[in-house]
Amino acid sequence: MRPPVEDPVLCHAWFERLWRDACALRERYLLPIRRGWWMNPIQVEALAALAAWVERYDSEEWDDPPGKLALLYDLERIGGLLREGSEPFYPDRDRAEFTLYLHAIGCVTPTAPEAAVGTRQATQPHPTEV
Repeated sequence: MRPPVEDPVLCHAWFERLWRDACALRERYLLPIRRGWWMNPIQVEALAALAAWVERYDSEEWDDPPGKLALLYDLERIGGLLREGSEPFYPDRDRAEFTLYLHAIGCVTPTAPEAAVGTRQATQPHPTEV
């Protein structure tokens, strides 16, 4: 699962969705996501894969209780992939840096309002950071 960097608009939409997913996964599973995760290809792929995995269960595409338990057991290992970095991820603080990164790698914001992808930003510290 890698961003479609060959298409600047799709790249932007892909990363925007991953931003929302990372924020949601961070809260839901108390993941130890670090500042700048979007610049680390392993962390990007781990978050994208986890988001896709969770989505399949949430959408009821998959109904496999043992598989869901495997996902929950794997959260610790996935968390290990996300711990690289010295500062925790704070969506409100890190949003501007994320946006600058998208522009730096050539992602282009869609111009049509209906194409814009919203963001979900947490305003409180993550439970693992207090």
